[in-house]
Amino acid sequence: MTPDQMRDVFFNILLGVQGVILFLCLLRSIIGPSVTDRIVAVNMVGTNTIAIIAVLAVRLGESYLADIGLIYAMVSFLAVVLLTKVYMGAYREKKLKEAEARKKEAGEL
Repeated sequence: MTPDQMRDVFFNILLGVQGVILFLCLLRSIIGPSVTDRIVAVNMVGTNTIAIIAVLAVRLGESYLADIGLIYAMVSFLAVVLLTKVYMGAYREKKLKEAEARKKEAGEL
């Protein structure tokens, strides 16, 4: 087996493993027991996608894929920050409503 063939086999195995990990992270983002688990899973999907793009850039010898990976990293980061802000806003609103309900109950007793 030549070194080029060994390299191709290694990259194919690596891409297969990353594909399985990506699928498992997608399952966690759908099934996750809590919202924070889902947000972390979405972050993992983004990170794994960046790794897949990087492996493809090396395997195919296309340097533009590295640029696409960097752009995807920025978009993925912003998406996770946005999801976190939305979740924190909903969490705060829920806590405020619970506190108001407790005050009303305490006032009525």
